[in-house]
Amino acid sequence: MPAQRILFVKLSSLGDVIHHMPAVTDLARHLPDAHVAWAVEEAYAELVRLHPAVDESIAIGLRGLRARPRERARWKRAAAARRALAAGRWDRVIDTQGLIKSAMVARAARARSFGFDSASAREPLAAWLYHERVAVPRALHAVERNRRLVAAAFGYEVEGEADYGLEAPPYPPAWAPRGHYAVMLHAASRADKQWPDGHWVELARNLAARGYATVFPGGSDAERIAAGRLALLVPGALAAPEMDLWVAATLIAHASLVVGVDTGLTHLGVALGRRTVGIYRATEPRLTGLHGANGTSLGGPGREPTVAEVAAALEAS
Repeated sequence: MPAQRILFVKLSSLGDVIHHMPAVTDLARHLPDAHVAWAVEEAYAELVRLHPAVDESIAIGLRGLRARPRERARWKRAAAARRALAAGRWDRVIDTQGLIKSAMVARAARARSFGFDSASAREPLAAWLYHERVAVPRALHAVERNRRLVAAAFGYEVEGEADYGLEAPPYPPAWAPRGHYAVMLHAASRADKQWPDGHWVELARNLAARGYATVFPGGSDAERIAAGRLALLVPGALAAPEMDLWVAATLIAHASLVVGVDTGLTHLGVALGRRTVGIYRATEPRLTGLHGANGTSLGGPGREPTVAEVAAALEAS
């Protein structure tokens, strides 16, 4: 009997993509011979291949099309992705995102599709595009919701703690500090998620006294300028150069500690097995915070964590 061909749809954002990885691990344990493909936004297509069970990634460039709708190359890539979806000969398609756009991608795969029911999906109308609809409590953490949906689609029970299953890149970037270092993910997409600069400096100096070098990454030009400003105030600190997501993964995979605000790279620290502390100021971590034994979420709306609280959480590692 030929191996099953399974397509997962989880397009974005980075944190959501990482939250789906334990469900891939679960499925691989129950169907070790399955061919697993993943439809995901272009920016994350290489990252999902860090999971050894993912045999194929299909890059879906919806964000790029919205940003630059007149670029012919993007339309050509979109057409190629649509052909790959339609020609995949999938046995089952599982959309764990629950949005209308992800449900439409699942529909384009031309196979029996599974997704959240209207009471469980983030966008209830998405449920009407699936062949099979699964009720999953919305009060569960996103990781566990994904695991429950996939388990229901294949008829097994969720067991044990979440296992992200990633294979860490073998080497850190050449410019990374030698010895122990901490990655401090200070940048966030929203100002209300950011932690004050003075807190980052105080925490980095605390870690420097304990023998840790500090790396401050930044995705945009403005974030890298801010990283440079912070690094100048901490002995032995480094402002990371411009890097893509893969290089960021190699940096995080070889860090001793990761501290970050509510951003996808902080979740990647947990997924790669690093001791990680998440700082929450504007969002509630109960449903989408760090999930795993090596991750600690601190704070929430109206309860910003102090430097002492973050330092104590890191010392507990």
